[in-house]
Amino acid sequence: MSETRQRREHADEQPARRKRSFLFRLIRALFFLTIVVGACAAGGVVWFLNDAQRTPREWAPYLERRAENHRSIIVDATDFVATYLERMDRLDRTAAIDAPVLVGARPERSSPLSGRVRTIASIQMLRDAMPLVQPGDVLLMQPGVYKMEGERPIIFSQSGTPNLPIVFRAARLGDVTIESTVIEGLKVSGANWRFENLVMRGGCGDHRYCEHAFHVVGGAQGLVFRNNRLEDFNAHFKINGEKGQFPDGGVIEYNTLIDTKPRVTRNPITPIDLVAASNWRISDNFIADFVREGPGATYGAFVKGTGERNVIERNVVMCEWKLTNVPGQRVGLSLGGGGTDPPLTRDEGRSGIEQTNSILRDNLIAFCSDVGIYVNKSRGSIVEHNTLIDTAGIDVRFKESTAEVKANLVDGFIRTRDGGTMKTDNNLSADLLGLFYGQHPQRLLYEDTGKLDLRWRTKPAALTTAAARKDLCGAPRPAQPLPGAFEDFAPCQTRR
Repeated sequence: MSETRQRREHADEQPARRKRSFLFRLIRALFFLTIVVGACAAGGVVWFLNDAQRTPREWAPYLERRAENHRSIIVDATDFVATYLERMDRLDRTAAIDAPVLVGARPERSSPLSGRVRTIASIQMLRDAMPLVQPGDVLLMQPGVYKMEGERPIIFSQSGTPNLPIVFRAARLGDVTIESTVIEGLKVSGANWRFENLVMRGGCGDHRYCEHAFHVVGGAQGLVFRNNRLEDFNAHFKINGEKGQFPDGGVIEYNTLIDTKPRVTRNPITPIDLVAASNWRISDNFIADFVREGPGATYGAFVKGTGERNVIERNVVMCEWKLTNVPGQRVGLSLGGGGTDPPLTRDEGRSGIEQTNSILRDNLIAFCSDVGIYVNKSRGSIVEHNTLIDTAGIDVRFKESTAEVKANLVDGFIRTRDGGTMKTDNNLSADLLGLFYGQHPQRLLYEDTGKLDLRWRTKPAALTTAAARKDLCGAPRPAQPLPGAFEDFAPCQTRR
């Protein structure tokens, strides 16, 4: 081959080589650019999720709401993502769970009769007795099923004394059932009453009615509600001020508060709805299935309206017990609830505070689509030794909120929002980002979390700070207690 021909062929190959070299460099650059962009995007997602501090179960309905009325491809893609988020975060429950025996109303908790007994055999007899009762009287409802109809509640306006309360009761839980279609069944404005062993059921086809089994108002101080079973009301207990008076110093203990079907109403749904009252103790109750069909948050119990020194302890709260797979926002227990209109608060809204020095402790809260514990504009709050299963966790929100959050065992995330502040100590909780990958290490501590069999499979480490009181299951805590609501769940599964 001549030298001239070789030079010509070499010259012809140069553009092809340069083109191949350029394409190789371009592909390599695009490859590395993809890695960088992907890493940045992943880092951005991680930063955003950490900053937003929403758990997967909270993101899912939010995304679905944002996708409403968009094109079908967007809706379908959003449904896919929402389904993934729910599966990563929500507990897969395949078995029914029995009502717990450790808390709530039970026939064996019916106390013996004592006092000056007056027999009541009809709803009209009960109405007629109201102006005549005296301190120390016991209004004993005879066994039977009684229907309350019409529009008027029965008003308990007379007062007992701290040493001689007036009692309205059945001899034993299950003897007496009151079926009510009244907006509010029993309205209590007198002081020092006790209500025991009653079964009350709401029977309103329109759920805007059957608002309350008990409505406590004004000067109704020193009340005790014990061992009652209340079903199918919007707010089984409604407690609020009236005419400048506030019903302070009450007790709600060993009651069962449930709904048997989703409530179809926009009215507030909260089995214990306490506004502007102080020094109440809410303990050892079973609260479940406060489910709304439609939008709007529901709560198991809240105390709000500028009250002080309220204590919610040793309750079992199941946001979803038998009423499962119903969309909606359900919160376990709250100091502050969703806030209070200023005229309804104790100080007419001047402080901007919902609660002061109130306590949530030793509660078991499970199966909530939203947070298990919500602290909203509540100062000096104490949240300690609670066990949360299958909830979004604990939320301390707004600049007015200050809280000590300690010794809680939380299947979920602990967070502050919108200027809320908290001091944390000895909590055991999940990592937020881990929730998006289905990592729930707290669930692995128990025998069978989905069945609420919370006997230890692996015990958490003991704490060094003692809690000088009994735990949820009635056992005294040792000097070095475990985090959460109980030392050993086995006694909780035994009748007592």
